[in-house]
Amino acid sequence: MGWDVAGVIASLLLALAAAVRSRSAGGFYDAEVYGMTPSAHRRYTLIAVAFAVAFFAVAWWWPRSGATIWLFAAFVLFAVLYLTSFLRGASEADD
Repeated sequence: MGWDVAGVIASLLLALAAAVRSRSAGGFYDAEVYGMTPSAHRRYTLIAVAFAVAFFAVAWWWPRSGATIWLFAAFVLFAVLYLTSFLRGASEADD
């Protein structure tokens, strides 16, 4: 039961962070160089919400399976790719 709860919390936090980032145009590096426009952040928000729903579904249909560990591993890979995709431009400084 621990992996699914951790997955739901982590994916909802990532969805919230992506939704907040989608409200700004971004700096030079994240918007122009890395292509992290507001629409890209909205797509990441939808995918993170889909991960949260998937964690709920796996916990509901297979309550004592190891499937949530694999789902959590996929989510961590997704989260790392998202967070590193605009990390250089996260300061909003256009030098």
